[in-house]
Amino acid sequence: MAPLIREMAEAEDRRERLHKAPTFKLALGALGVVFGDIGTSPLYAIRESFNPAHGLPLTEANILGVLSLVFWSLTIVVSVKYLGFILRADHEGEGGITTLLALLLPRLQGPERARERAAVVLLALLGAGLLYGDGVLTPAISVLSAVEGLGVAAPGFRPAVVPVTVVILVALFALQSRGTGHIGALFGPLTAVWFFMIALMGLPWIFHRPDILRALNPYYAVSFFARNGHAGFLCLGAVVLCITGAEALYADMGHFGRKPIRLDWFVLVFPCLLLSYFGQGALVLDRGEAVLDNTFYGQVGGWLLYPVVAVATGAAVVASQALISGVFSLTQQAVQLGYLPRVTIHHTSRHLEGQIFVPRVNVLLMVACIALVLEFQESAGLAGAYGLAVTATMVVTSLLFGLVTVRIWGWNPIWTMLMLLAFLSVDLGFFLANVVKIGEGGWFPVLVGMIMLALMTSWKRGREMLGKRMEELAVPLDEFFEQLAKEKPPRVKGTAVFLTLTRDIAPSVLLHHYRHNQSLHRQVLLLSIVTEHRPEVAFRDRLRITDLPQGFVKLVARYGYMQTPDVREILILAERAGLKLDPEHISYFLGRETYLNTGDSGMAKWRRSLFVFLSRNARPATEFFGLPPDRVIELGAQIRI
Repeated sequence: MAPLIREMAEAEDRRERLHKAPTFKLALGALGVVFGDIGTSPLYAIRESFNPAHGLPLTEANILGVLSLVFWSLTIVVSVKYLGFILRADHEGEGGITTLLALLLPRLQGPERARERAAVVLLALLGAGLLYGDGVLTPAISVLSAVEGLGVAAPGFRPAVVPVTVVILVALFALQSRGTGHIGALFGPLTAVWFFMIALMGLPWIFHRPDILRALNPYYAVSFFARNGHAGFLCLGAVVLCITGAEALYADMGHFGRKPIRLDWFVLVFPCLLLSYFGQGALVLDRGEAVLDNTFYGQVGGWLLYPVVAVATGAAVVASQALISGVFSLTQQAVQLGYLPRVTIHHTSRHLEGQIFVPRVNVLLMVACIALVLEFQESAGLAGAYGLAVTATMVVTSLLFGLVTVRIWGWNPIWTMLMLLAFLSVDLGFFLANVVKIGEGGWFPVLVGMIMLALMTSWKRGREMLGKRMEELAVPLDEFFEQLAKEKPPRVKGTAVFLTLTRDIAPSVLLHHYRHNQSLHRQVLLLSIVTEHRPEVAFRDRLRITDLPQGFVKLVARYGYMQTPDVREILILAERAGLKLDPEHISYFLGRETYLNTGDSGMAKWRRSLFVFLSRNARPATEFFGLPPDRVIELGAQIRI
C-alpha cells in the first residue's frame, strides 16, 4: 500500500502547486479552456445578426446598431456581470451553477425554508439541464461553422461539409477516452493564435471603413430598437450569439482563478473579439448583401482562406472539448450530490483531478451532436437552438447569484434588487428574443433541459423515499449492540465492511447477514461516505474514526462533490490512523436491492418507473467505490417504492 500512499500525497501536493502556478501560465491555459466557446462566436454571430430572415433593411444605421448591440452586450454581460460580480461567488475557488447550489443549500435548512430550498434546487437543476443542451450544441455548431469555410473557399466542396463535420465529431469524441492531458498543452497556444488571427483579419477592414467605430456610441443601440421595433427586438436572438460561452468564465474558474481569467479577457480576448466583430461590420458596411452568406470568411480571400479554415477548425475543436469536459464534470458533481445514479468515471490524468472521462455520457453526446448536424445541415439552423440554452442559463445564474448576495453575503436587499433588475433586463431580453425560435430549433435545449430535470429530480426523490423506507425498517445501533451482548454470536476471523447511508442505525445488509448466518466477523467496519457541499476535501480531513462496542468501528469518510469516493483509499487512511487491518482478510458486504414500482411512496407512477430504470442501469457499487470484486458479498432484497 506504500506506493498508493505516496501517490495520494503527491496528488495533494500537485493540486497545491497548481493553485500557486504563475499567473501567466494559468492565463495561457485559460485561453483554450475558458474562452474557446466565446472565442469562436465570430464564426457565426455577425452573419446571423444580419440574416435577411429578420426582415431588417441593410442600412448604415442598422449595421451600426447591430455592432453597437454586440459591443454593449459583451461589455455589460461579460465584463460587468460575470467578471465584475458573478466571479465573486466562489466556493473554495470553484464556480458554476452547482457551486451556487452548494453555497445556498446549507443556508436553507429547516421546514420554514422548505419551499425556498425546493425553488433553489429546481432552478439550479434546470440550469444544469440546459448546460447539457449547451454541451451538445457547442460541438455541432462550432465544428460545422468552421468547416463551412471550405465551402466558401471552394464552392464545389459544399456537399462534403456535413460529412467532413461528422468525421471530425466522431474523431473528437473517440479521443475523449485518452483525456485532455496530451492535447491540453496545445489549447492555450492554439487559441492565442486564433485570437491574433481574427484580430488581424478585422483590422484592415476597420482601417478601410473607420466610420464603423461610431457603433461604440450606445445611441446606435437604442435608436436601433426605436427604429425597427419588433423586428429589432427579435434580432437580439442572433446578437446573443456573441456572448455564448460567458457561463464558462464562471464554471471554469476553479481551474485557473479569477485573476488569470480577468487578465485574459481585458488584455487579449475582449480587444480581439471587438476587432473581429467590427471588422465584419465594416465589411458589411462596404460590400453590403454580397458578403452576407459568410461575413467571417468574407474578410479574406484567395489562398488565405485555407489556413484560416484550418485554424478555425482547430479553435472549434478546442471550444467543443471545453464544453464536453464541462459536461463530464457536471455529471460527476450531480452523481456526488445525489441527483444522478452512479456512472463509470475514468480519471485520465495523474496530475489534474478534474480531467475525467464518462463513457456513457460521451456516447450520448456524440450521437446527439451528429443527429443535430444531420438534421439542420447548416450552422445557421443551429443558431436559434443555441441562443435559447445560453440565455436561459444566464437567467438562472442571475437569480441564484442574487440569493447568494442576500443569504450569504448579507447585502442590502434593495441594492441586490437593483442589481438583479439591471442584469435580468438584459438576460430576459435575450431570452424572450430567443423564445420565438422554439419552432426553429429552440425546442432542442428545452427538451434536453426537461429530460435532465426529470432524471435528476426523480432520482433524488426516489433515493430520499428509499432512505425513509430503510429507516422505518432499521434497528438503532444501540439496540443491535444490546442484542449481540445477550446472544453472544460466534465471531469468525477477519474484517467485514458494511456501507451505510446513515450512521446511527444498523445497516439493513448487516441485519440481513446476521439474521441468516447467526455470526459476525471479529472486526466490523460501518463505513459512511458523505458528500460535502464543497468541491474538495483534503486527505487530512477525509476520515473520522470512532470505536463502538462489540468490535465495531465507525468510519465516516468525507468527499467533495468534485471527487470520486474510493474505499481502498479510505482503508489506507484508516491504517495510517492506527486501525489494524489485514487486506487479505477483508470482506465487503453490499445490498443488491430490486425495486418494484408497486408501492405507496407517493411518487407519480412515471417517476417510479424512471427511478427503477435508472437503478437497474446504475454502475455497480463494487466498481464505483473501487472494491476488489473477489471480496464482495452481495445480499439481495426486494423493495416496493
